[in-house]
Amino acid sequence: MDDNNKPNTIWQKPPYNFELANDRVHIWRANLDLPTAKIHQLNTLLSTDEVARANKFHFLEHKRRFIASRGILRQLLGNYLRISPENLEFEYGDRGKPQLAASMDNSFLQFNVSHSLDYALYGFTNHHLIGVDIEFLREMENATELAKRFFTHQEFQLMANLADEERQKAFFQLWTAKEAYLKALGTGLSSFLTDIELSLDRANYAKLLAIRGNIDAVSDWSMYFCIPAANYIAAITINTQISKQHINFWNW
Repeated sequence: MDDNNKPNTIWQKPPYNFELANDRVHIWRANLDLPTAKIHQLNTLLSTDEVARANKFHFLEHKRRFIASRGILRQLLGNYLRISPENLEFEYGDRGKPQLAASMDNSFLQFNVSHSLDYALYGFTNHHLIGVDIEFLREMENATELAKRFFTHQEFQLMANLADEERQKAFFQLWTAKEAYLKALGTGLSSFLTDIELSLDRANYAKLLAIRGNIDAVSDWSMYFCIPAANYIAAITINTQISKQHINFWNW
């Protein structure tokens, strides 16, 4: 793993007045384990339906994480659009992917969000689809079975040829990459995991190989990985060719 992917090395404090240029991608990480006073403040930014969703969680920690993740999303979007966070309106795709409502008169800003336990990841671009996925690295006893069910035959063989520890790492590499791609499209997960074919490089990082069997279609996408925190991994997919030097990694 190269040094740039170690936690806390690529993540920077954002400038006071940040703007998103058309040739840039902004990735934000946020720790959702916040003080109660901050949770209450973020809760005031949520819409009525978001508050109702938060109140449906059975466990308090799940409710707090939801409030934090949605409140932070509203703050970030409000900063980009120069709109009060509580005035933002969302609509949702068939698979539940949030997007700014048509009434917001936004034709350029694209975003995606993912969270796992105490961390959330947010991705923002102008004009291009973006998908992000973050996962907490944990022992997956059924990783091989899941790979056999949802991965392509070639991907399954790549995993099967690895030692157990490396197999676990490869599973999360492939899984987060596929989910980030499908989240960019706003499609369902289980039915489309084999739409993209991935390979693994020498460090067992996933690399986009083909889309629905079309090798040429890969040129329409960029895929990168980052380490948001110790024992986490995240994948980023953007529907354009962009170098990693044009991606800013910000701390919320």
